[in-house]
Parts: sequence; C-alpha cells; structure tokens
Amino acid sequence: MADSQSMNQDKKKEQKSGPAAQVRMALFGILLTVGIVWGGMKLFRSFSYVETDNAQIEGDVYPVIPRVPGKVAEVRAKDNQAVTKGDTLVVLDPSDYQVKRDMAEAALMTAKSQAAAAEATERKLGADLRRSRNLQRQDVISQAELDAANAGATASSAQHAAAGNQVKLREAELRNAELQLSWTAITAPAAGRVSKKAVEPGQYVAPGQQLIAVVGSGDLWVVANFKETQLEHLRPGQPVTISVDAFPGKEYRGHVESMSAGTGAKFTLLPPDNASGNFVKVTQRVPVKIVFDSRPKEPLAAGMNVIVEVKVK
Repeated sequence: MADSQSMNQDKKKEQKSGPAAQVRMALFGILLTVGIVWGGMKLFRSFSYVETDNAQIEGDVYPVIPRVPGKVAEVRAKDNQAVTKGDTLVVLDPSDYQVKRDMAEAALMTAKSQAAAAEATERKLGADLRRSRNLQRQDVISQAELDAANAGATASSAQHAAAGNQVKLREAELRNAELQLSWTAITAPAAGRVSKKAVEPGQYVAPGQQLIAVVGSGDLWVVANFKETQLEHLRPGQPVTISVDAFPGKEYRGHVESMSAGTGAKFTLLPPDNASGNFVKVTQRVPVKIVFDSRPKEPLAAGMNVIVEVKVK
C-alpha cells in the first residue's frame, strides 16, 4: 500500500515538473541561440570595424594675449559669451601710450621744420655757388673763395639729406607709437565663445600673457587614440560612426582624415627612452583625426568624450 502511494506521488511530481523543465530548456535554448548570434555578430564586426572610446572632440582654441604691457582698464568679455572676430574684449589704460604718441608727433613736426630749414639753406648756398663760379671765371673772386662756397653748398646738401632721414625716422616712431596705442584695445582673434577668462580690471598684464581663450565656432573634429595594434587596416577616407557621450542614442557620420606620424607618448614633455635599460613594452596609441561629414546640429563642445567605430572592411 505504501509502495502504491509512493508511486502515485512520483507520477504527480513528474507531471508537475515536466512542463517546468520544458520551459527551462526552451529558455536555455533561446538564451544560447541569442548568445551565439550575438557572439557571431560581435566576431564578424571585429573583422570589419575598429573601435575606441579613447577619443574627444577637438576645436580651434585661440589665445587672447596682450602685445604691450599695461594696467587693465576694462574687461568687456564675459564667460561663455559669443564673440566675432575683431570684437574688443579687454582695454588697457592708454594714457602712457597716448603721451608717447603725442611726443612722437611733436618730434616729427620738429624734424620736418629742420628739414625745411635745411632745404632752404641748401637752395641759398647752391645759388651762392653758382654766382661764385661766374665771378671766379671773371676773376672777381679767388679760387679759395670759390672752394669755400663749394664746401658750404656740399655741407648744406648733406645736412638736408640728414634732415630728411630724421623725418623718416620720426614718421616711423609715430607709426610705432600709434600701433602700440591701438594694441591697448585687445580684440578677439576669431569668432567663437569666450572661455577660461583670467583677467580683471586693475590687473597689470605683460606681453604674451594669456588672458582669455576663445574656442572657435568653426569646424569641430575628433581625435581618436587607437592602439597601434588596431592600425593595420586603418586608412584615410574610411567611414566612421561617432557617438557622443553627451547625446546618447545620437550617431554622427564622419571619415578618417589623417593619422599622426608619431605616438602620443613621443610628444610628451619627457618621452620614454627605451635605450636607458628600464624598457617595459607598453602598447602605444596613435592619434587619428576624424572629421564630421556634415556640421552637427547639437551644441557639441571641444573636450567632449566620444566613441568612434571605423569601418575598415
């Protein structure tokens, strides 16, 4: 009797576990199929594409620097402000340069007056020389007197030429003073957006000191750092799919424009020296420039992280 009840219970368990086992087997089969298909696609894609997430958007960055020293009188630029080429961003105190300009103008006027006086003297002594020659031919004056008139005329010609050179020098000094005065208005070198502003009114600045960076509003591009083992089939002109982290789900089309002639490590401040005896082989990365096929509508910014896929086959 006990054996009969045990057999009945086993049959019920088999009936209950049968459908569940079939479902589990079906799910396992589906997952296995999906895994095989996915793995096959990934394997196939690995032969046709090379991919890297070591990539960023790049753009032209123009430094705004003073060409003359001075105290900052006014800062017209604001963070992230859109500017056009030639817009005044910073104004230096022009007082010293206005004084220099006025002094150069006065020096030029003096030089011109001296040149005019030297010219008049040259004309007079030239006329005296011509009269002296006529008188000497008539034996009215001596040869010594004629020589003195000739020497005076020659000296006046030299003085006139020197005065003319002084005028040219003063004109150059005036142009230089006016140029330096114009440099007190520091303008945007290109159209773009103000970034990295590091200047305030009252600050004293020196030539070559970066005050502002203007990120150009022109073309953007991508620099992707591929491993050297990925470069075998990489060529300029190959199509590229670009995904930007800031805009998930959005893809952009581009193409490979060029590849760097050296690895990133080669252009560092202290490049590795493999002959020093402490060589450790490290896979190097080579910068590859990728350009967009069309200008993106989204507000992409230099420095954004991207993922690129290059179709190599």
